[in-house]
Amino acid sequence: MEINFLQVAFQTSHVLQYLFSYAHLYLLTTSLAIFLVFVVLKKIFAEYVFKFFITLCNGTEGNTDELILLAFKRPLTNLISSFGIYLALINYLPDTYELLLKNVFSSAVIMFVAIGLYHLIGLYAANEQALGRLLNLKIDRILIPFFSKMLRFIVVALAFVVIASGWGYDVNGFVAGLGLGGLAFALAAKDLLANIFSGIVIIADKPFNIGDWIKTDDVEGTVEDINFRSTKIRTFEQAMVTLPNSNLVNAPIINYTKRKMRRITFNLQLRYDTSSEKLKHCLSGIEAMLRNHPGVDKNTIFVKFDSLGDSSLTVFLYFFTNGIIWEEYLNIKQDINFKIMEILAEAGVKVAFPGTSLYIEPPDR
Repeated sequence: MEINFLQVAFQTSHVLQYLFSYAHLYLLTTSLAIFLVFVVLKKIFAEYVFKFFITLCNGTEGNTDELILLAFKRPLTNLISSFGIYLALINYLPDTYELLLKNVFSSAVIMFVAIGLYHLIGLYAANEQALGRLLNLKIDRILIPFFSKMLRFIVVALAFVVIASGWGYDVNGFVAGLGLGGLAFALAAKDLLANIFSGIVIIADKPFNIGDWIKTDDVEGTVEDINFRSTKIRTFEQAMVTLPNSNLVNAPIINYTKRKMRRITFNLQLRYDTSSEKLKHCLSGIEAMLRNHPGVDKNTIFVKFDSLGDSSLTVFLYFFTNGIIWEEYLNIKQDINFKIMEILAEAGVKVAFPGTSLYIEPPDR
């Protein structure tokens, strides 16, 4: 292939002539100026305008306006930059690129709005108080993760559909395809759907909430998350156990958090050399102490001389604490044990130790 150097030189000269022409330099300069103006506007918005509006909101925690500003801060600043790039390119490029640039900018606007809504849903999900004010009702905190994930999925799906429609794709065919695909998916994913419906049953029936201490046949621990497919439970060994919702719905569940009181019951072993008078004094003293203790429920208290054991006198104690929190329960139990020791020491009664007495008869002579 023979290269016409004269033609190449002529075309290069023509391009260079255009690049350094007044008209091109004017277009390039104005386009750069437009872009720089919007860079400055972005900086002003991020540093001053945004902080001004935050100040107007008084920085109140859970304020709806403040949450909206926080969610849309980055999308709006990016939108300002994108608008500057769009105007600069519209000014610089030929008219043949106008439709392409409009489609790109429209897609960017939709994407930034979707990102803002996505973040806003997350902020509302993390702030139950603000969400309750927005909807004017009390929101169950189990429902929040479900609706948060569902709304985020809807936002992403709608943004995808609108952007695809703007580029000329057949959205109706896409939606119809989703319907047929959803039917096929439903037939192939019975277990997944069973878990989802079980999750809905858990929400409606409320056998437990996030943060509750529960026990099933398989696991015991604190509920950390309830999602569409499964429930996550943190065991007391700090291991994370994930159970399918369908397993939980069909299993008996003990919810320790929902109980109103915690039970304490044990046997107190006293020595056989304790007189009946001292034993009665100890029983009445322990019962009076329990009835006057602020951490003990007054309705059910039993302090009884239960039995004559092999090596001790057995006193049966049965009562409930008002506190259900683990540390509070342990503190009450510890305080009661110390008070029982003081009552026994005051009465001169000692605790028995397991032992066997051996009696040796003298031999017959």
